Amino acid sequence: MAVTAVLGAEERWRIVDAERASLAELLEGLTPAEWETPTACGDWRVRDVAAHLTLAARSTYRWALREFLRAHGDTDRMIHDTAVRAAARPTAEIVADLRAIVGSRRLAPGTTAREPLLDLLVHGQDIALALGRDRPMPPRAARDAADRVWTMRFPPRPWPLPEARLVATDIDWARGGGDEIRGPVSALLLLLTGRPEAAEPRLTRTARRPADA
Repeated sequence: MAVTAVLGAEERWRIVDAERASLAELLEGLTPAEWETPTACGDWRVRDVAAHLTLAARSTYRWALREFLRAHGDTDRMIHDTAVRAAARPTAEIVADLRAIVGSRRLAPGTTAREPLLDLLVHGQDIALALGRDRPMPPRAARDAADRVWTMRFPPRPWPLPEARLVATDIDWARGGGDEIRGPVSALLLLLTGRPEAAEPRLTRTARRPADA
């Protein structure tokens, strides 16, 4: 039987719940200075990334429309500004909001059921890497998220695909063609989502051999 890269809906949501709960536990133990730590996600601090992860499951179409208009129709600005405003609240409230959405199946308007897992895995790494913490990704979950990025058509993928063949070394997953990039699927996911500095130390590159004459 062929191995599928896509998780079943129930398994995906179970992992989402586990990721939300474990991230809330990590955040609860941070010092005030750690909450202000800059991340590799633009100008967001740890608190901004954490606040962003609470918004999708609490949003409504009315709220999204209001914020979209407030951002003058700029989706990226809307995502940025809503997170920064939510992050201004006490950190205990951000943690409580993250815990409160464990079990939620609500999606942000215009997204699919695969986005919550992708968002949690990648932004969970943004937080962990900024703090120098180890936060392992479940390989099956990372494969599901990497496949979502590779096949993403809507919402539009904000990151260009590497012009290479990506090969996971810890699970059955490969996509693309050309020179080969090999590594754990979690590192490939970070590469696919525009975080090469975090991914590269765990990746190896092999030039494609020219075809025999």
